[in-house]
Amino acid sequence: MRNYLLKRLAQTIPVLFGISILVFSMLHLAPGDPADLLLGPDATPEAVEDLREDMGLNRPLIVQYGAWAGRIVQGDFGRSVVLNRAVLPEVMKRFKNTLILTAGALAFAVVFGIGIGILAAKFHQTVFDSAAMLVALAGISMPTFFTGIAAILIFAMGFQVLPSSGMYPARGGDFFDLMRHLLMPAVTLGAVSAAILARITRSAMLEVIQQDFIRTARAKGVSEDKVVWIHALRNASITIVTVLGMQIGYLLGGSVITEAVFSWPGLGQMMVRAIQARDYPTVQGGVLIIAMSFVFINLAVDLIYAWLDPRIRYS
Repeated sequence: MRNYLLKRLAQTIPVLFGISILVFSMLHLAPGDPADLLLGPDATPEAVEDLREDMGLNRPLIVQYGAWAGRIVQGDFGRSVVLNRAVLPEVMKRFKNTLILTAGALAFAVVFGIGIGILAAKFHQTVFDSAAMLVALAGISMPTFFTGIAAILIFAMGFQVLPSSGMYPARGGDFFDLMRHLLMPAVTLGAVSAAILARITRSAMLEVIQQDFIRTARAKGVSEDKVVWIHALRNASITIVTVLGMQIGYLLGGSVITEAVFSWPGLGQMMVRAIQARDYPTVQGGVLIIAMSFVFINLAVDLIYAWLDPRIRYS
């Protein structure tokens, strides 16, 4: 197991290296100049050129990338062009807020998605099964921004029971205020994942329930709840965990739209503004943090496989 873990950690290095090259190239090849944006339309060409010199933008791209990558290895993500502050603390502060939103959405997706999928498999070919899959199909089909706007119109502006934006009230708040502000964004972001997990869980459970060891357990008098929730779920969990790992990556990346709709102060909202301002260090730092998170999530999923199925061994 240890050798496998070290091997996987070593494999993350070329992955992150490739991502860094891709992001750096795309940002610098995109139209627009940070110096022009910072100085405004009234700036003289001499002033723009001087600022480009100070920012190192007039050097060849490969030299700029080498200097940036060398600082990244040392833990220095540079300074934000717009904020004039170190990138890493700013990114991590916003990333923490994005993790809170992602964790809320993931909790909703796991509880409702997997729960409904198991019940749909248990009550296969019933009204509940058909209704659950119809709702899941609707959840997959609805765009996140539509779900978010509809939730705001109904629960914030209509019934006025939940706040429509932000993470805390303007005066500050406690844990319960955070939960009230988190509820709508988390459900909005997790709705698609919950629908996908419901369909995948139902399919995986139905496949397992038809196997011989399930019939044997029933023949021995094991209760139906124990058959479904312990024996069948444990054997269907490999498929469910695989999809769940991919959904965590989707939730991290897909939080941008949800953060924009609900004005949630997360990393996605920060990166959108940084892209508009051509704030290269901030965008590059944010993408690298998300990429590293996704890589380690995939590694965790692989390690969970061995815990769920003793037949799986890594050498």
